[in-house]
Parts: sequence; structure tokens; C-alpha cells
Amino acid sequence: MQAFLIATGLVALAEIGDKTQLLAFMLAARFRRPLPIVLGIFVATVCNHAAAGALGSWLTGVIGPLALRWILGLSFLAMAGWMLIPDKLDEDDAPKPGHGVFVTTVIAFFLAEMGDKTQIATVALAARFPADFIGVVAGTTAGMMVANVPAVLVGGKLAQKLPVKLVHMVAAVIFAGLGIATLAGLGESLGF
Repeated sequence: MQAFLIATGLVALAEIGDKTQLLAFMLAARFRRPLPIVLGIFVATVCNHAAAGALGSWLTGVIGPLALRWILGLSFLAMAGWMLIPDKLDEDDAPKPGHGVFVTTVIAFFLAEMGDKTQIATVALAARFPADFIGVVAGTTAGMMVANVPAVLVGGKLAQKLPVKLVHMVAAVIFAGLGIATLAGLGESLGF
């Protein structure tokens, strides 16, 4: 349960103002059909984060504990820095209609999530919680849905009201805390 809660909170915060959340706004504005968009985001996220979680779990079996601790600690610190860089959605990232709303959403969201902050966070969290693969993937998926469903349902009105910089700063502090705790070896005693 702990992996689920940490993953949900971190990804929900990391997703605010992220490229994929901007894509959710764009899909909602373009298609105006929330149910297939939300379902498409869910399917794309589960597929993408399951693969990322599998990679993270696999890394724990290949890399020794000390090296893994350093890699994870530095990864969390890098994520903290990355959180402070605003994302933009280019015209090239705009979904191309032609496959229906659901399929267009699945494809666009899956591709946009490749190498994204939340996918990298999923790899790191799965490596940090190798015994709770399902909790990590379910948590990162829940975090994505917490951030993106309101984006689809409320659209631009929500985007203008969120203090995105503040949310990113809070997420950066949390990632930095996880990184420092991991590097110091405190993660296990703190339950991270």
C-alpha cells in the first residue's frame, strides 16, 4: 500500500503542467468527448507504466544493491531538477485524427509518455519497491488519472487556476527528499 500511495502522490504532482497533461487539454478541446479520452489515457498509461515498472523491477535483479541505491538516489535528484523545467507541447505532438477518439488518444498519450518525467519516475519507483510492482504501476496510473481526468473534464478553466510553479516546486522537494534519503541509506529505515 505504501508504494501505491507514494507513487500516486508523486506522479499526480509531477503530472501537473506536464506535456501529457497539456495533451489531455488539447484532446479535450479538439474532440469534446471526455469518456473515450479518459479511457484512452487510462489504457495508454497502464501499458506504458507496466513496461516502465517491469524495467525498474528488472534493474533490481541486474544491478547490485549499492549501485542501485546510487542510481536511484541520483535519479530522484535529477527528477527534482527536471520538475523545475516547464514542459511545452509542440505542434508535432498534436494528435492526428483519423482513428477515432479512443484510438487516437491511446496512441498519442502512449507516445507522449515515452521518456516523460512520469515514465522515468515509474522506472525509479519500481526499482525502489521491487516487491510491489502492482502497487507502483497502479499508483502511477492513479496519479496520472488524478491529474488528467480533471484536465479532460474541466479543460482550460482548470489550467488557469492551478499554481503550476508551486506544484512543481513541491514535487521537486519531494523527489529531492527521496533522493537524499536513498543516497544516505535512510530510505529503508523510513520505509521508502
